[in-house]
Amino acid sequence: MDERYGEGPRRARSADVPEGEGEGEAAGVRRFWERLGLPGIIDVHTHFMPERVLRKVWAYFDAVGPLTGTEWPIAYRHEEEERAALLRGFGVRHFTSMLYPHKAGMAAWLNGWAADFAARTPECLHTATFFPEEGVAAYVRQAVENGARVFKSHLQVGAYDPNDALLDPVWGLLAEAGTPVVTHCGSGPVPGKHTGPGPVGRLLARHPRLRLVVAHMGMPEYADFLGLAERYGEVRLDTTMAFTDFSERLMPFPERELGRLADLGDRILLGTDFPNIPYGYGHQLEALERLGLGDDWLRGVCHGNAERLFALR
Repeated sequence: MDERYGEGPRRARSADVPEGEGEGEAAGVRRFWERLGLPGIIDVHTHFMPERVLRKVWAYFDAVGPLTGTEWPIAYRHEEEERAALLRGFGVRHFTSMLYPHKAGMAAWLNGWAADFAARTPECLHTATFFPEEGVAAYVRQAVENGARVFKSHLQVGAYDPNDALLDPVWGLLAEAGTPVVTHCGSGPVPGKHTGPGPVGRLLARHPRLRLVVAHMGMPEYADFLGLAERYGEVRLDTTMAFTDFSERLMPFPERELGRLADLGDRILLGTDFPNIPYGYGHQLEALERLGLGDDWLRGVCHGNAERLFALR
């Protein structure tokens, strides 16, 4: 890995010090976007959530090795304020608090926490979530009215069908409001009952104006999800963990699809999965740069596309 982006994923590190952390890492990230003439970067896929929930998420990743066959050390296992400060130091102008329930009865509580986090964190795009349960349409409408800018739907963790009848008014409401929904719908790192392009394809056939953002580029079903973006003009994909050394070992992006990726450059958004990544933050940027799709493509992915989507000018 280029030393501009901090330590690479193969270097040993103390369990108490995140990989590549420090002024050198921040300077490397800032050089990336300064070279492109950007005012900073916008990351649409970062995780902030109640501490006891986040600890459980980290415990899952600590144990995920047996599922994927590879270890998944958390690079930024810090307290909330320090994590937010790291993003600011990198020059991330806007980020999200992607959070999600794994069962009924959690989403409204998570939305309350996220609203408070956004209120005390100016750079955060107010994030909300939902689950197929009684009352879901009411609390989603309330979140939108309270200023939610983006929603997270996690079909793998939530183990629900996006076409559940309870969610139909939710998708309609979000499509009408033009509110983006970042959706983990691909089958990586491990498949779920309702992951893959089929369920989301059926959803989009009913709600073609839905601003659905496919998380992780839909890995490993990259080609299928690129096809959905080609078919539906409001579908976007985020880069979260895609193209990195870690993901290329497990679920490589097909080289034959690079042309389609270039053609959809105005609908690809930077996402990283910070802090739940097993490598330094800047490696995601390096991975995008080495695709060789050009500076204009990088400018759109790392700033311009999200700026337009969220009307951040």
